[in-house]
Amino acid sequence: MKTKLTAIIFFTLFLNLLPHPADAVTLKIATLSPDGSMWMQKMREGAKEVAEKTANRVEIKYYPGGVMGDDKAVLRKIRIGQLQGGAVVTGSMSQFFPDVQIYCLPMKFQSFEEVDYVRQQMDPILIAGLEKVGFIAFGIAEGGFAYIMSANVPIRFISDLRKNKVWIPDNDAIALEAVKSFDITPIPLSIADVRTGLQTGLINTVATPPIGAVALQWHTQVKYLTDIPFLYIYAVLTVDKKAFEQILPEDQKAVREILGRVFREIDRQNREDNVKALETLRNQGIEFIKPPEDAMKEWHERTASLPKLLLENGRLSQEMVNTLEKNIEAYRSGSKIETR
Repeated sequence: MKTKLTAIIFFTLFLNLLPHPADAVTLKIATLSPDGSMWMQKMREGAKEVAEKTANRVEIKYYPGGVMGDDKAVLRKIRIGQLQGGAVVTGSMSQFFPDVQIYCLPMKFQSFEEVDYVRQQMDPILIAGLEKVGFIAFGIAEGGFAYIMSANVPIRFISDLRKNKVWIPDNDAIALEAVKSFDITPIPLSIADVRTGLQTGLINTVATPPIGAVALQWHTQVKYLTDIPFLYIYAVLTVDKKAFEQILPEDQKAVREILGRVFREIDRQNREDNVKALETLRNQGIEFIKPPEDAMKEWHERTASLPKLLLENGRLSQEMVNTLEKNIEAYRSGSKIETR
């Protein structure tokens, strides 16, 4: 009898040591998005709906405006458990899953319609890839096409770009390789430090979507916009997988559904806001520069060689590059793959 009782006690202790979902979980999520922005309004609405749907078993607490630091700091705080998630640009996540940056190849897309088709095919692949490395992603939100904006001189040719102090986001492998392929030594800074860098002259050239330039007030420090949709920018909302698994299974489903829907809404709204922001830049007196035909040829030739370089450096996988190329070709040839 004593032996049996001892076995029961040890078995009970063993079960208590196993990880198990908690009754109530708080997800602390940080972002650079300013408080009061459309992003934060929608994400707070989602948090309220999650609390209602789960009878307050899941609380989402946001830290907006960079109060928890830049993306690098946010990811570090996720690793030590101070935060559980972040809304971050994909370059920050490339240290865990390099292929998440596949859409960022410069001058790869010709239209938003093309982007939409490719993303329909490939977004699920990227979200699954992030989950394999320990992050639950609730969706991808478009930042939009980034344009080169400069403070001192208009940028028409790559040679013009070489004369300037060019910013790239720190920890962004594709941006680094892209700028280096133009024989330029860039200046890496966190997004939070860019405006100060422009004000002090540490940098004088940035590439950003219109909504980013307006929301972060970078547009007050530039005079020219090179009218080439240079690269496609996007962000992800991710939560540490271990933290997410502490949520009850039925609540996990609710969180996925609600935050997934919210991020799709942000994705759609961003495109509309980018169109408005581009007009805002015009109205602010920023001069739109259209490079001549020979300059465009040089831009395309330089960027066309980048995928091969990124493959050689291990920044992207051959499989992911092939998948991207296949889907772009399917769209342009009219042989689209219909998804169910």
